[in-house]
Amino acid sequence: MFENFKNSIDFYLRNKIKFSRKNFIEKNKKLIERNIQENLYTEDILSQAFQKIDKTDVQILDIGTKNWFYAKGEHNFFNKLYENFSIDGIELDAYRIYSNFYNRLEVAKYHTKNLENMNYIAGNLLDINKKYDYIIWFLPFVKPKAHMLWGLPLKYFYPEKLFLHAYNLLQKNGQMLIVNQGKEEACVQEKMLNSFNIKYEKLNELNSVHFKYQNTRFGFLVKK
Repeated sequence: MFENFKNSIDFYLRNKIKFSRKNFIEKNKKLIERNIQENLYTEDILSQAFQKIDKTDVQILDIGTKNWFYAKGEHNFFNKLYENFSIDGIELDAYRIYSNFYNRLEVAKYHTKNLENMNYIAGNLLDINKKYDYIIWFLPFVKPKAHMLWGLPLKYFYPEKLFLHAYNLLQKNGQMLIVNQGKEEACVQEKMLNSFNIKYEKLNELNSVHFKYQNTRFGFLVKK
């Protein structure tokens, strides 16, 4: 398949070169305003899904962080619940370059600036072995077409393997929020959860007064 071949070459080159301009700063006022709304949305969705656990030092993992444009929303949510917490963000395609010649990692530095204890990791989820109390997974790839459209090689498409690994990273009494885009992907996600006999709560549509995405999002809260 030509598309997969192209994705494989592009992915290899950007991870080999790791090119980016430095010191990204967003100057577009409309994008800044949208980002504020998306962070408020993120904080709201987390407050709808997660419950506070009785622990003093909390570890959080965000899977598929991209450029972490919603980092402030995550930080604000957990900052209201805990004095001591740390958030790791893992992104497989951290060196994807935008049209302005900044890569995701460099943009993430902008979005996490002045936010304490936030760690952006360029790498594969399967290489993570640390245990977490909360896991956040926005828009996991559950169908190969979407995976390919985002420019990823098919050799990295193993949704069941990734989910099981993520589940094993959860501490006892840990919570994982999975958010899918559209009913079709949510149905695929639910079938996967059922196939592993995993305990979860179906959150249905995720709505917030702060922001509305074009495609409806659906949530699942996995508990251990």
